[in-house]
Amino acid sequence: MNDGPLGTVLVIIPTYNEAENIKPIVARVRSSVPEAHILIADDNSPDGTGKLADELAATDDHVHVLHRKGKEGLGAAYLAGFRWGIEGGYGVLVEMDADGSHQPEQLPRLLTALKGADLVLGSRWVPGGRVVNWPKSREFLSRGGSTYSRLMLGVGIRDVTGGYRAFRKETLEGIGMEEVASAGYCFQVDLAWRAAKKGYHIVEVPITFVERERGDSKMSRNIVVEALWRVTTWGVSARLNRLRGRRHN
Repeated sequence: MNDGPLGTVLVIIPTYNEAENIKPIVARVRSSVPEAHILIADDNSPDGTGKLADELAATDDHVHVLHRKGKEGLGAAYLAGFRWGIEGGYGVLVEMDADGSHQPEQLPRLLTALKGADLVLGSRWVPGGRVVNWPKSREFLSRGGSTYSRLMLGVGIRDVTGGYRAFRKETLEGIGMEEVASAGYCFQVDLAWRAAKKGYHIVEVPITFVERERGDSKMSRNIVVEALWRVTTWGVSARLNRLRGRRHN
């Protein structure tokens, strides 16, 4: 476990058509963790989110913008943001949604926990964690996805699909980011599983997840199907590899 100083924090906020949300979320991050920097990774949003991001960056030297060519998925946006942050010398890289579902006011808790960890997950499914304004069907899907992933991959993480996370730079460098190919929902599972397999110290901090009030959710049936397929493939492959290893011993 790395228990050294954290270094400068970079909060990465991927955006696609988040014009209604980008200014409020940036203001809340700046208020909650004033020393942190923010990188808005915009996938060429048709609604002008990128232009609004540029306006924010022009008046605040803690706000930066990464303009991407088009919509390539959440995972690709985060990976680009991670690379940008590591090259820029940031010590901590945070994943955060633009829609306010990940409350910036809870970020100090994640950063405090990171002082004794390699990766901190904002967790909905540990004691003290909860979701607000979700239908039961959505909660069932999310809980079920986390449980299935945890059992299939053999990781002791309660909220393996959650997307509110704080990484030490060294953790991201050590898990093989260049090998990550997953895009949407299962991108989060992929990163957590890689960190667990490498033996990094992972801590879950309870959060209150609030359903977005403005704009449209990016969750789709295709994203869920991709996640289930990939997690199943990873889990079966890992089990087969363990069996082969035992036969050769």
